[in-house]
Amino acid sequence: MLRLALAAAALLAALPLRAEPLVVGRFSSGDTEGWQLRHFEGETRYRIVKAGGLKVLEAESEAAASSLYLEREIDLAERPVLEWRWKVEAPLAVADERVKAGDDFAARVYVVAPGEGLFALPIAISYVWSGGAPVGADWPNPFTSKVRMVAVESGLAHAGEWRSYRRNLREDFRRLFGREVEQLEGVAVMTDADNSRQRARAWYGDILLRGEGG
Repeated sequence: MLRLALAAAALLAALPLRAEPLVVGRFSSGDTEGWQLRHFEGETRYRIVKAGGLKVLEAESEAAASSLYLEREIDLAERPVLEWRWKVEAPLAVADERVKAGDDFAARVYVVAPGEGLFALPIAISYVWSGGAPVGADWPNPFTSKVRMVAVESGLAHAGEWRSYRRNLREDFRRLFGREVEQLEGVAVMTDADNSRQRARAWYGDILLRGEGG
């Protein structure tokens, strides 16, 4: 019996340790410590509210654009999978989201990685609730080639519903930028309607990173 117990202990010790999930957006705890407002045009209002008995982050834009940004180094070798959930009142109606005049989204989650080289600008992926692009579509941001847009939700079908997502960031950076990315330097949420001069409202649940098998 002792021999069996020792063998089991040795087997468990040999198994790789699985990294615990890293919660970077603790909105359900009412915690926005470290998240800073970054202005582009006007100011989107971000605040913690109760929804369905849980605390979430509410974002409301009136023809404005500002993001809530968390500057933090995150090792993607251990935790490459991003998970989050959100809800929008309605997606924005714009003619073409691939041009500057249409670059507005009721909900976005950004992940930011260091650029290559000492003075290189960071690169980023912006996961969006699109007004019309099909789910899975991606395109370069019309303001900078350093950001790629990815539609993870589209249209009115699920407006008013909580929707959950899971993305392998290392795979997405490899596919979109042709680069191996080992680390993030920040995460952001953004609800913006400045270019189309519309109104947008969205709610964000917790944001976390976990291992591939987590």
